[in-house]
Amino acid sequence: MTLLILIILYLVFSRNSNFPIVPPVPQMGVALPDYAGSPQTSRGVDMQNTMLEKRAAPLSTDRLVIKNSNLSLVVNDVESTGDKIVSYAKGQGGFMVYVSYSRPSESPFGQITVRVPSDKLDEALKYFKSLSIKVTSENLVGTDVTDQYVDIQARLAQLRKTQSKLSELLDKATQVQDILAVQQQLSSIQEQIDSLVGQQKALEQKAKLTEVTIFLSTDELALPYTPDTTFRPAVVFKQAVRSLLSTFRVGAEGAIWLAVYSVIIIPAYLLYHLIRHRMQKTE
Repeated sequence: MTLLILIILYLVFSRNSNFPIVPPVPQMGVALPDYAGSPQTSRGVDMQNTMLEKRAAPLSTDRLVIKNSNLSLVVNDVESTGDKIVSYAKGQGGFMVYVSYSRPSESPFGQITVRVPSDKLDEALKYFKSLSIKVTSENLVGTDVTDQYVDIQARLAQLRKTQSKLSELLDKATQVQDILAVQQQLSSIQEQIDSLVGQQKALEQKAKLTEVTIFLSTDELALPYTPDTTFRPAVVFKQAVRSLLSTFRVGAEGAIWLAVYSVIIIPAYLLYHLIRHRMQKTE
């Protein structure tokens, strides 16, 4: 009986001795960096924070593109068409940027600049062109600012991290000199953050609202357009007629000036000949 008990005890202890001993997991809690002499942050915690930031950052494949469009339109009424363009832009959630009208008596010309939502750009351009008799030119240019926007985001993240660390230092500082130095650094960083946030919002706004500039006139030749190499006899004829009318106008204006000043020129001319004739008789 005693032998049996000894055998059982031997088997139990020998089996338990095969169990692996698991060491305790070390803790990684360390203090944040402190420029005033506090313990330095461990590399493991920095790597862990970086991994968490990357994991939290959203991955986006969308590109940030700023669009600008120009239209040259021949219309029946420049100011009326301009008012319709501005009203349409405001109705779609956009706004007016610039309006200018010139030469109201002959060949009226207008330049309208509005901003319309980029997701409604196609409908807006279609409506603007429907107000015209003829579209003489049209272009649409896009500028990709994604890299610039991402760079601003990265700089903001770094500045805010530095701002947070400086705020911790400010709470721990006891010397007046140290407090003033940290506050000065915080003020400088806040100015940089405000500037970058403004640039970021400006890029977002420009990408959200496309700028459209429309040139309006009742005369096609008054509109800006890119000359082509084809022969355009109708355009040449209009230019020749305009030049002829301009010459006639200059001549007519000269005749009017001459007629007005004739009340002085004619008597002076007659007086000159009269005096000259008397002088010749005297001789």
